[in-house]
Amino acid sequence: MNIENGHTYNGENFESCDMPDLDIVGSHFVKCGFRNANLKELRTKGCSFADCDFSQARMNASSHKNTAFTNCKFNKANLFSSKFDNCKMTGSTFKETNFSGAVIVEGDWSYTSLRYADLKGFDLQKVLLRETDFYGSNLEKAVLCGADLKNAVLAKAKLFGADIRGANVDGVDFRDVNVSGVRMDITQTISVAQSYGAIVG
Repeated sequence: MNIENGHTYNGENFESCDMPDLDIVGSHFVKCGFRNANLKELRTKGCSFADCDFSQARMNASSHKNTAFTNCKFNKANLFSSKFDNCKMTGSTFKETNFSGAVIVEGDWSYTSLRYADLKGFDLQKVLLRETDFYGSNLEKAVLCGADLKNAVLAKAKLFGADIRGANVDGVDFRDVNVSGVRMDITQTISVAQSYGAIVG
């Protein structure tokens, strides 16, 4: 099946399709299946994908600008060297997803599940990450300056060398977070102390 620009696709099955090096502009997809699809070097701009399944899809070197992937599944997908520029990813899940070499430029990744994700050294400045689940993730040396981490789950995450200065950490429970080697500002150190029951002021 060919995908055309500016069209809406509802419940279509693109599973195991071979569609490398594809450009999609202004199209909308609702509850479509892309499992095991070859989407290498896919380029999207101004598109939306709602409740779509990209599990085990090969999206190496794909790039996405101002595109929304809401409540989508990327479980075991290959996002090697992919780029998400100002994209909306809210509610999506990334179980055992390959993020190696991926680039995230701002955008909204709130309410996503990034449990155990390897995001070591990632630049996540100014990314919206409200209530994002980072349980057990590797965020070593990640740059989260100015990110919005309100109510995010950081339990068991690796944060050594990470920079969270200027990030909103309201509601983050630091009791199960090793903050050794984490660069933070005064406001954040107060939030850590409050997680342990300290009364500040």
